[in-house]
Formats: sequence, C-alpha cells, structure tokens
Amino acid sequence: MKRPIFEEIQTGKEFNRWYWLKSEMIQICKKADLPSRGSKFDLRDRIMRALDNESEVVTSLSHKKVSSGSLNWARAPLTLYTIIDHNVSFGPNFRNFMKSQIGPKFVCHSDFMEWMKNNNGKTLADAVVAWTRLEDRKKDPTFKRTIAKHNMLSQYVRDYLGDNPTKTLSDALACWKIKKQLPTENGFIAYSRQDIELKLTEH
Repeated sequence: MKRPIFEEIQTGKEFNRWYWLKSEMIQICKKADLPSRGSKFDLRDRIMRALDNESEVVTSLSHKKVSSGSLNWARAPLTLYTIIDHNVSFGPNFRNFMKSQIGPKFVCHSDFMEWMKNNNGKTLADAVVAWTRLEDRKKDPTFKRTIAKHNMLSQYVRDYLGDNPTKTLSDALACWKIKKQLPTENGFIAYSRQDIELKLTEH
C-alpha cells in the first residue's frame, strides 16, 4: 500500500497513518490557509483538526508572538548575564558567544538546544554550566545521547544497527526508505526486527 496524496485524504485519522516530512506539512498548511509555524507535531495536529473540521485550529497559533521588547539574538551583544527567553535562536551570534566562553570544542547539539528552550529565565552563565554537564556524560562509555522524538530517522538507524551489528548504514537507510511509505498506527516510524525482511515492491 502506497501513501496517498494529501488531496485524497478525508480524515485526520487517515492522515495520521502516514509519515510526512515537516516541509510537506508546512506546504499543506500554507495551501489550506493554516498557520505554518511550529514543531512537526504542532503541524500534524493542526492538519488533523482541519481535516476533521475543528474550526478553532485556524486561529490557534502554536508559537508565541515575539514582543517588541524581546532580545534580538541575531544581533544583540551577549554576556553571561543575558536572560534566556522564548525567542532564543542558535545562529552565529549565539554560537560565537558560546565558543568565546567554552572554546572551539563547543557544538550546539540537540540536547543543549532542548535545555535552552526549556529554561527561559535562566542566564547564559547557566547555559555554559549546562553544556559542560551535558558533555561530561560522554565520559561514560555506555552513554548514548537522547535522540529528539521528532528525529525518527536517527532513532531508526540507531535501533536498526544496534539490533543488526553486521549490517551497514546503507542497509538501515534502505529499510527506512521502504518503511516510511507504509501506513502506521500514529504517524511514527520505529524499528522492529521484522523490518529486516522488507523488500522494495516493483511497480
């Protein structure tokens, strides 16, 4: 069974059976005059509600409006006393500041960005401490970085290779390519041992 085009889908439940890229959902929202900002899960829920004719979705923005007093993270001078707010961004201005405090080893990885987004009101001094603490976890040989829930591909590859140590990244990606075209219970794709038997269907 192949994923239908969006125009053929009638209900939120049907939409939720399939894997969609965030870029695809953004385009769907724009065509339907729905707000197109927010996380992948915000967009999925918004489209599902619209398909099920829940009109309030049209006016429910998933992002906070930036007030005129918010810090311009792209241009403002940053210090250790700078307060983290909901408008935080991780562009060159922010990364250069963090490198000035931590050194060239600084990497703005997903765990750290998640910490920043969840700690409005703390300072960049707190952020430096948090980044160092997160990096210290690497000293544990059993440590594996948590993969963000929306990054299904990375989680799939990790689980596939962990369960099949003789297989390669190419094998994992080939299975992912097939499985993402199949219907699911809730739009999420997760590795299962049966995936090793997946074969491309010739059309």
